[in-house]
Amino acid sequence: MPKISAFPKCYLDTIAGTREMSVFDWITQAKTLDADGLEMYDGFFTSLDNDYIDKVGAAIHAAGFEMPMLCCSPDFTHPDAEVRKQMVDRHVRRIEITRRLGGAGAVCRVLSGQRFPEVARKQGIAWAADCINQLIPVARENQIILGLENHYKDGFWKYPEFAQKMDVFLELLEAIPDRKNFGVQYDPSNAVVAGDDPVELLRKVAPRMVSMHASDRYLEPGASLEELKEADGTLGYSAKLKHGVTGKGMNDYPAIFKILADNNYQGWISIEDGMNGMDEMAESLAFLRQMSARYFTKGQ
Repeated sequence: MPKISAFPKCYLDTIAGTREMSVFDWITQAKTLDADGLEMYDGFFTSLDNDYIDKVGAAIHAAGFEMPMLCCSPDFTHPDAEVRKQMVDRHVRRIEITRRLGGAGAVCRVLSGQRFPEVARKQGIAWAADCINQLIPVARENQIILGLENHYKDGFWKYPEFAQKMDVFLELLEAIPDRKNFGVQYDPSNAVVAGDDPVELLRKVAPRMVSMHASDRYLEPGASLEELKEADGTLGYSAKLKHGVTGKGMNDYPAIFKILADNNYQGWISIEDGMNGMDEMAESLAFLRQMSARYFTKGQ
């Protein structure tokens, strides 16, 4: 049965941006949640020195949690080759931190990069695949897994994700053949934002899934998906597309969990929630517990 973790999307800017809240404050607050783990974001850290990282790890474990995934946002499609090299070098350290915090088998997220207007599809895929393939031996050495997310946009980026749309994401995935230290970090809500069908995407990537985000979206009353779509078919983070309790929005979680169970998925599922308070985060976690019990318990 998958383990459940929490990621504080509600506090992303407060911890990683304004620094009004520390990662240690979040870990303490999370003790009230029924979660097995706490997912981290590299922007939460005020230092990457081993002593500091070890203090974060000690706080996570003292609170009774594991650290299943480190969210990172490398920009592997940058037009400048020197920047891409810096991104690869930078990510090596993130892989080491993932191992330090999560141990063997933890996931370190990778992205394709930004959708720079001047970078053609073929070129962007080639650059992103090359950078990720360079990192796979490092992941193997550290016994961690790189998870490529079908992402929308890092909050600190100018442009959306290069591989946001399903067809581009799948093409990039196929360009990286490793199946031991590389796989998919699946997010159904990001597929909604991309204007794609989350269940269709999951059917295509389920055999290569290594981790999952479980958030949900709902439309403002009177709004429709069609009216929110941009020229390229994506939605973006429209003000009319709201975050809500997981299981009460647009995602078909019964279909999602059935596919996960059919594929014997054993990775982590992490909520990205709390935009309307910790009570909603707790409700989302309870929903995931129920779904896991329903679809992963033998005889049901």
